[in-house]
Amino acid sequence: MTLFILCITLFCIGLYGVLVKRNLIKIIIGLALVEYSINLFLILIGYIKGGKAPIVEKAAEGGIFVDPLPQAMVLTTIVIGVATTGLLLAIAVRLYKKYGTFDIQKIKELKG
Repeated sequence: MTLFILCITLFCIGLYGVLVKRNLIKIIIGLALVEYSINLFLILIGYIKGGKAPIVEKAAEGGIFVDPLPQAMVLTTIVIGVATTGLLLAIAVRLYKKYGTFDIQKIKELKG
């Protein structure tokens, strides 16, 4: 239960960074924190205490096994998240080269 609370706290910190901050880099870091908290939440859902890895152990023997589907989903979201973060950082660098600032309010005011 404590891990779920920490996961929700991490999500709230990332959401705060996305909604309140005006710096593009801080917004991107906030999005990354939201992504990591969702990945952690998915892993926590699939975890079973005392469970074995279904690929290593034989399923015919019976016993308790960890659900592999959330783990596969998290691997997919990690790849998509890295690509998205790289694209966001590239856009932020281009905006900085053009306007000379990472502040969203100043970028909105400038025309060009």
